Amino acid sequence: MYEEPYRWIEAVANRRTYLDDQFTQGNPLIGLSFVQGILLLTFNRGTEKIYEIYDRIALGGMGHPADLEKLRYTLLDMAHVEGFQRSPADVTASRLMKNGLAPIIKQAFEEIFKAPYITKILLAEVGSTQDRDRLFTINYDGMFEEQREFGLLAASPSIRQSLAEEWKAQERPSSLRGAVEVSLRLWGISSLLQASTPSPDTDEERAAPSSTTSLPTISDDEAIASRIRDTLSKETLECVLLDRESGKMETYRSLSQSELQPLIPQYFEPAT
Repeated sequence: MYEEPYRWIEAVANRRTYLDDQFTQGNPLIGLSFVQGILLLTFNRGTEKIYEIYDRIALGGMGHPADLEKLRYTLLDMAHVEGFQRSPADVTASRLMKNGLAPIIKQAFEEIFKAPYITKILLAEVGSTQDRDRLFTINYDGMFEEQREFGLLAASPSIRQSLAEEWKAQERPSSLRGAVEVSLRLWGISSLLQASTPSPDTDEERAAPSSTTSLPTISDDEAIASRIRDTLSKETLECVLLDRESGKMETYRSLSQSELQPLIPQYFEPAT
């Protein structure tokens, strides 16, 4: 009887090790607030990772596509019920996260006889002005954070912390072109850090919490550019803009490849 709590704690720890390992090969996702709105950027290998949820709200995900789809439909249902029963103004990313996503994901993670959600999610809500923008990130265990300027989905908390520091050193973009450039650079850094992080399967990694894992410093601009060029040649760049200047109730706009082409800096372009 007295062993049960310890078995549960051990089972949860094993879940963390398993889930951390599932994200090591995933693509990071960047969310960035700037003058025109919020830009969400990632790469995909055939399956989209960024979706519209409501008029001013978008969802980006990292992890298993089936789990992401299930949670996306849950949020869609909740958003439309809220909008119908109350008003569109009552549908906010904060309500969707705190009353919808977080309890569901936390419960699935802690019920050790059921499968957890293999996904991390970013919810973005564009405001009427930039100071009203909101970016929420949620981990596979139900823990979520709120940011106003920058959000990131990555394999580990240590990578997120490194990118948050990098974001502080970046000049704030004032245009869509600048937002794409900064987002691509941050994506390249996070991707390089993720590739250089030891696998959680190693004994050394198990011995230390993932949040304190030391990471190499990525300061080589050519290495970053090379990583982006290589990925652009193999995968699809996926960008969505929540455009506060659209003049429409629906702000969500997926940027086509023809729109993105002139926005990508030449030094990130793959060789032809």
